[in-house]
Amino acid sequence: MGLPFRLVYSPGYDLHLGEHVFPSQKFRWLHDRLLRTGFAAEDDFVAPPPASDEDIQLVHDAEWVAKLRTGTLSYQDILQLEIPYSRQMVEAFWLAAGGTILAAQLALASGVGFNVGGGFHHAFPGHGEGFCAINDIAVAIRRMQRDGKIQRAMVVDCDVHHGNGTAAIFTGDNSVFTLSIHQFNNYPSEKPHSSLDIHLADGIGDGEYLHRLGNGYRAALSIFRPELVVYVAGADPYFEDQLGGLSLTVDGLLERDRLVIWTALTHQIPVAIVLAGGYAQSVEDTITIHANTAAVAKEVVEKVRPQQA
Repeated sequence: MGLPFRLVYSPGYDLHLGEHVFPSQKFRWLHDRLLRTGFAAEDDFVAPPPASDEDIQLVHDAEWVAKLRTGTLSYQDILQLEIPYSRQMVEAFWLAAGGTILAAQLALASGVGFNVGGGFHHAFPGHGEGFCAINDIAVAIRRMQRDGKIQRAMVVDCDVHHGNGTAAIFTGDNSVFTLSIHQFNNYPSEKPHSSLDIHLADGIGDGEYLHRLGNGYRAALSIFRPELVVYVAGADPYFEDQLGGLSLTVDGLLERDRLVIWTALTHQIPVAIVLAGGYAQSVEDTITIHANTAAVAKEVVEKVRPQQA
């Protein structure tokens, strides 16, 4: 018997960054781990089509899309992006956006959609930042709205870094609620206001993190009542992350995943999951954290569905 939801994945997700603090091979390594451990079979994975340029331009300026397509980024563009330009990198971002669109479609059809990639929340309409060229989260939400699938969406961003691009894209838009829980004294230095920002002091551990996330998230859900939650499940609040300064354990991150997914599904709100950051000193730890997110999603779906039948 297969998984109760599909895992969206493409080998093309690798950004081909070479020696870089962002191990963009992690998507393939996670895919391989889920197969090797017997958690998933090949039939549980579905390959996304790349997003169309029309999809991308629901969020991004035509000029920025053209720069990426033609390789005409300026020196300043590359500095802000912080990753080397290549055709493979561009194709990977288009695929990631297609993957998050598909994960959102699957979530609306069956409760949960899981993109084994995505979460590029630092991309703005007209430029990229912090390893993120295209904001797949925003593209997927705009596509679901354009297709008439939803009117209201909520982004629950649990990456250690503030979701600045997502916050900026949806500023002043009452149809999308953005929640970001993050280390305050960390990248990015400028943090546009989300609908709800939960700023955390350095070194916060499991207990305070889960308490503050739970309070903010439950209040936001009761007030806003979205038709879709996009969960940005960053692995980088982990205490051994090279680019983070929080102190969550593997078990704490697992409880975070359970809190976000369980709360949404018990309110009958579909959840599309994207992975976002993870830069642990041991890449195996990052893969474990991401694999746990998939395991929690499976556990929650299997518990909630019989109750709602």
